[in-house]
Amino acid sequence: MAEGFSAFVHWPNAPLTDSLVRKALSSIHITPKFLDHPTVDGEKLLQWASYDSIDHDLTLENQADVLSSSYIIRKALIRKHFLSRCIHAYLLKHPDSALQNAVPQTWDLEISFADELDDMWADELWDLGKDMDESEAEGRGKWWILKPGMADRGMGIRLFNSKDALQQIFEGFEENESDGDVSDAGDVDAAPLKDDTAVVTSQLRHFVIQEYILSPLLLDPYQFPVNGCPVKEPEHLKGYKFHLRTYCVASGALKLYFYDRILALFSSEPFGVPVAEEDGPSSLSLAPHLTNTSLQTHRGEEGVRLLDELVGCKILSGDEQERLTLTAEHLVDIQNQIADVLGETFRAALGTAIHFQALPNAFELYGIDFLVSHVPSAASTSPKFQVKILEVNAEPAIELTGPRLTWILEDLFKSVGTVCVEQFFQKDKETPNEAWAIGETKHHLRKCLEAEVRGAGGW
Repeated sequence: MAEGFSAFVHWPNAPLTDSLVRKALSSIHITPKFLDHPTVDGEKLLQWASYDSIDHDLTLENQADVLSSSYIIRKALIRKHFLSRCIHAYLLKHPDSALQNAVPQTWDLEISFADELDDMWADELWDLGKDMDESEAEGRGKWWILKPGMADRGMGIRLFNSKDALQQIFEGFEENESDGDVSDAGDVDAAPLKDDTAVVTSQLRHFVIQEYILSPLLLDPYQFPVNGCPVKEPEHLKGYKFHLRTYCVASGALKLYFYDRILALFSSEPFGVPVAEEDGPSSLSLAPHLTNTSLQTHRGEEGVRLLDELVGCKILSGDEQERLTLTAEHLVDIQNQIADVLGETFRAALGTAIHFQALPNAFELYGIDFLVSHVPSAASTSPKFQVKILEVNAEPAIELTGPRLTWILEDLFKSVGTVCVEQFFQKDKETPNEAWAIGETKHHLRKCLEAEVRGAGGW
């Protein structure tokens, strides 16, 4: 039986999230008393709010009575350059981890001005430069992708295939800065310039470079049309790149679950291998390559599907003469890989205690993005898929899912309320929770990790 408690719910910039949280709390066995400000006054408290709205001192000082919807320190997960470092450190100790094949080769760099690249080619980017030179000399056609470590929603992403192209990218960022279009030098969200993805280097400084995956799984979302669009005929199908948005909730110190209704978010234009432009990398269209819904708000939910809805679609990557169909068995394999990679990613984060600290009285919802690469095998009639983890997002922009699929968000938040909130406020803490094995799914949440942090009981 759940014990009475108060709840502070505050999402000033995310009205949909605010609504979903309140609906979730109304569905558990006891309705809390809602507060305008977080306070502990002889009553247990839930803080289900944005990170900046939570009173983190209350979280630390009242671990038996206060439950909060965010860990305090978690940049090992949510900052791209920290995530890259923590996975690299983990793989040095665990070379057989599922992460070995699930992370594109990555370099992280700290740079404020374009001319700093000259020294980096002889130091931290030496092996990247060597790979670029060999690729260019041998005509291998490799490409790389640049991502700011602390920006989101597609800001600052660029594709390049040579040292000169990377130099031009950073010089272009500097030109944006000199134009004086930035309103607040301390606000990353104020930094978009000129186009939808431009940034200012000196404001961001931390970047990651990853080998660009040139063999993504390609499907045509218009084989499963939405909002009255006609079904495409087979001869008119085109391969679109997409990434998978998986919602994952970490609870306490530490259990990890992912929501088994996975979204597929498609690019706005059919995929093609990038081709270097004479005018430099700034003129290369990113539309076939970027799948961020925040860059496609003009399309509404046109590019959003449930992964399950794509069963039966033609696989448009690989050999054109042997078009296979995406099956439910393929999705099971993809979900199994996701579960393994998520578990290992959080194990890696737990190993960097300075940058990720799990708390017994906290939980957090993340939006985790994966790409599925498709490597056709001549030795098998079954396609080989490999999931690649791209990034971990705190406070994911769920409003971009669109109204058609809002119902899965309602169900997700209700599941979080049941599994994370209701269990914390059990009156009898000595009553053991119902057994929940790794790999088992309840409330559409699949458990993929259970670890103990700092001794028995997780604390």
